[in-house]
Amino acid sequence: MTRTMSLPVPVGSLESYIQAVNRFPLLSFEEERDLARKFRSENDVEAARQLVLSHLRLVVAIARGYMGYGLPQGDLIQEGNIGLMKAVKRFDPERGVRLVSFAVHWIRAEIHEFVLRNWRMVKVATTKAQRKLFFNLRSMKPTLAPLTQTEIGSMSRQLRVKPEEVAEMEMRLAGQEISLEPASDEDEPYAPIAYLADRSPEPSEIVETKQDESLRARGLETALASLDARSRRIIEARWLREKDSATLHELAAEFKVSAERIRQIEAKALAKMKDVMAAA
Repeated sequence: MTRTMSLPVPVGSLESYIQAVNRFPLLSFEEERDLARKFRSENDVEAARQLVLSHLRLVVAIARGYMGYGLPQGDLIQEGNIGLMKAVKRFDPERGVRLVSFAVHWIRAEIHEFVLRNWRMVKVATTKAQRKLFFNLRSMKPTLAPLTQTEIGSMSRQLRVKPEEVAEMEMRLAGQEISLEPASDEDEPYAPIAYLADRSPEPSEIVETKQDESLRARGLETALASLDARSRRIIEARWLREKDSATLHELAAEFKVSAERIRQIEAKALAKMKDVMAAA
């Protein structure tokens, strides 16, 4: 439904968008029921479009309640519109319930997910109980001051979470975000990124690593050179291919011996190579 439906998008002037959606007429119960029936029975996208358009002002109203999280109102509205379209798709007019009552859940659910995905760098709510705490803590706080132990205990009982979780969530919600990068207009910029450890290897470590790899490669070449042609072929086929290593049975067929004999040759060759590389 969403791929073919043309709807207003909250870009550019948000005020103009809000004014535009407020001009769409509200539907009566009968109009809403007839359009919903037409969409369900005939998959009429135009009927669905009219249902969505008449409820866009509801999305704007709900999105306003989530502006305290520092996210663009236009983005909140867009996510709410997705929830509205999902609600229209699932709405059953035969239940006798108005679409506005049914759609509220879907609009809020979509905005909730958007807030949780985007609010701050660190995810603050992962379980169902934490999400409930996240969205209720601000509205339940009596003042802007930090919570007292009594208030924490009361909230934890109401929301059925541990008091420590209430205290931790309040601390995380009150935390201030700091940019990793310095502001470009500062004369002596400070930013945490300047104090982060650089975990990339030092030049001396890079040189030492390359020398070790070179020595191991030369040692492997020497060890392989010490083997007879058949043993070297078995070792290369079994151990030195990047993929599709040969099986014992494949090599047994190639050399016309048993798989057990190939295994014995392989074990003997590996032991000899180990001795040669240890002595190098």
